[in-house]
Amino acid sequence: MTDNPIETDVLIIGAGPVGLFSVFELGLLDLKTHVIDVLDRPGGQCAELYPEKPIYDIPALPVISGQELTDNLLAQIAPFAPEFHYNNMVTGISGDVDTGFTVTTDQGMEFLAKVVVIAAGGGSFQPKRPPIRGVEEFEHHSVFYAVRNREQFRDKKLLIAGGGDSALDWCLNLHTIASRVTLLHRRNDFRAAPNSVNKMGDLVKAGKMDLITGQVTELCGDDGVLSGANIKTAEGEQTIDFDYLLPFFGLTMKLGPVSDWGLSLEGNLIKVDTSTFATNRHGIFAIGDINTYPGKLKLILSGFHEGALMAHAAKSIVHPDERVVFQYTTSSSKLQKKLGVK
Repeated sequence: MTDNPIETDVLIIGAGPVGLFSVFELGLLDLKTHVIDVLDRPGGQCAELYPEKPIYDIPALPVISGQELTDNLLAQIAPFAPEFHYNNMVTGISGDVDTGFTVTTDQGMEFLAKVVVIAAGGGSFQPKRPPIRGVEEFEHHSVFYAVRNREQFRDKKLLIAGGGDSALDWCLNLHTIASRVTLLHRRNDFRAAPNSVNKMGDLVKAGKMDLITGQVTELCGDDGVLSGANIKTAEGEQTIDFDYLLPFFGLTMKLGPVSDWGLSLEGNLIKVDTSTFATNRHGIFAIGDINTYPGKLKLILSGFHEGALMAHAAKSIVHPDERVVFQYTTSSSKLQKKLGVK
């Protein structure tokens, strides 16, 4: 244990959209929050895997990217001044609501919280690495598992590998700015949405991108910089030149240390009470994709609802003697003052 743990009312594990919105709901109730995330930035899966991919099911926002949603949430919670701790994986949670929860991380940090909220999405996740010898040498230089900046690929030759939605979506998104896009898939059968597959086929027929059925057998390049790859197809071997490889083979999801925290699990998900989204450990809540209950829908908007109910339950734990009067931000001058509304 450290000599000076960081003390807070609520510790949120996970800085994805649901964790971020929970800061807002908790802030309205005058609860101080600290937020931990294993990634090096806020946004969770939205910002890490599809920061520029459009999202269409956020209420009142016909379309918004993962990064824009993250930025808007950060602006919304700014009045409550949450403190973030990135590149930290929670390794242990001990204690209870009477003594306070002691939370430790793999970077040696220690927190003392009255309430813990797990908003860790599907747990620890990482893109599946393609089975290509030596691919690690080119990662973060010429091989990328997510598109964080489209402009990086302007006027470049791209090889996009995969047959799911991510691979097809980025072919459609990037072919307009790249000098050439080639889609590589091991078979002529795609898991992506039929509309995307049809659009990709039309681009290939129009000569605006290429499609190869086959697999990479060897990467070509030096010092982390790719120049091309050898491809095995039904017709034999061929070599193609490109600047960047974007493999989209899905994610490996792992529950990680959560399984050791004494929580009631169903599969790799945390069981919760839907009236408060409390776990079986009093004072520990689980919201968003990490939890499960009858009728659960893994939607961002569902996580927002869960965060709102959780916040009121957390308030009763942190300040059991305070009566909470439900108020609306549209009409409460007290809440508007907290938000800095003039």
